[in-house]
Amino acid sequence: MNETYHSSDLSDRGQLNSVQLNVVTLVDMERAAATQSLDGCLFMMDNSVGGIGQGTDHPETICKQGQVLNWIIRPIEMDRRPDGTWPPMPKINNLVFLDMEKGDENDVAERRIMTELKIYGGPDLMRDPNTAIYYYWAGAVLSTAQPGLYRYRFVLELEKEIGTQKLYLNTTRHPALRVLQV
Repeated sequence: MNETYHSSDLSDRGQLNSVQLNVVTLVDMERAAATQSLDGCLFMMDNSVGGIGQGTDHPETICKQGQVLNWIIRPIEMDRRPDGTWPPMPKINNLVFLDMEKGDENDVAERRIMTELKIYGGPDLMRDPNTAIYYYWAGAVLSTAQPGLYRYRFVLELEKEIGTQKLYLNTTRHPALRVLQV
C-alpha cells in the first residue's frame, strides 16, 4: 500500500474535522517494561479524515493550522487488581517535533509548530485508586505553521509497580502531522 499523501485525495477540505482531533495510543505496558523499548508496543489511531497508518506506531494525522489535537494514552490491558485498584498507567511526558530537513531524525526542530495546552479541560485534582484514569497531552497547531509534514516522537513515562521508579522511553519510529493550510 502506498502511504504517500496527495492533496487531491481530499477534494472536499470542509470534511476535515474543524473542532478537535484525537490521537489515541494504546501501549503494551508489560512488553515495553520487559524490553525497555516501545518497538512493537504502540498502536495509534486518530479521527482525522484521510490519515494513514492507523493501528501502527507511526500514523500520519491530517490537521489544519490552528487546530487542537489531543493525544490520549491508555494501556492495552485495563483489568483491576484483586484489591480493586488500577495498575500504573502510561503517561505522555513530552511530544518532541523533529527537524527532518537536517537528515538526522533525532534533531529537535528549532521552529515551534504547536502550543502545548498545559491545563486543558478539568485537570485531575486527585487520583482515586478505584477509578481508571488516562493521561493526555493537548496542543494547538500554530496558525502560522507552514503546511507540510511534521514528524514527532513521544517521550513516554511508565510507572513501575514498586516504589516511585519511572521508566522513560522514546519512540523510534516517528508518527507525523500533515498540516494543511486553512
